[in-house]
Amino acid sequence: MDQNIPETIPEGYMQNALGHLVPRANVREQDLLRDQVARALVEQAVAISAQLAAFKKKALGDIDDLVKIAGERYDVALGGKKGNISVATYDGKFKVQRSVADVLQFTEEMEAAKTLIMACIKRWSEGANPQISALVSRAFAPGRNGQLKTSAVLDLLRIDIEDAEWKTAMEALKDSINATGTAVYVRVYERVGSSEQYKAIPLDLAAV
Repeated sequence: MDQNIPETIPEGYMQNALGHLVPRANVREQDLLRDQVARALVEQAVAISAQLAAFKKKALGDIDDLVKIAGERYDVALGGKKGNISVATYDGKFKVQRSVADVLQFTEEMEAAKTLIMACIKRWSEGANPQISALVSRAFAPGRNGQLKTSAVLDLLRIDIEDAEWKTAMEALKDSINATGTAVYVRVYERVGSSEQYKAIPLDLAAV
């Protein structure tokens, strides 16, 4: 059977999480209610996700067109698809930013860096700065996806310590960083009152 073709659920039956067909009459009312709520929420989430994807596509297209028009006016290429661009309203109340960031991954050299760093912390254990220890713990604590947090690892490179082993560890850390591509982001901001500060208009569930 083709795995891409969904199986038809017979009339009067529901399929449980194990793939078994269960007569609808035998499904508890609470299970039916839970299924109904989950399906309704998922349907809305899929629609919102599609809207966000359409918005990002339109935003990037509109910004590309704006850059192209400006370039044609002066017969130069401005920014390009890889450039960071900020587009603001005439009154400065809102702005949309297109930013491009490298997607970083860590090679096997990260293990060497980790060993050297932990050796430094152990050697300094009695008089170690607790803030440095906290930074190291945060850097090597895997995130929800099991991967190291890039920003936390990069924070270690900003620590300037006059120690030969630490400097070797930082060299290993630098060598372990590998750019595997780029990610394009669209962020929308609103000015805070009449100040020069802007606050982001959240486009993800966690920030709402």
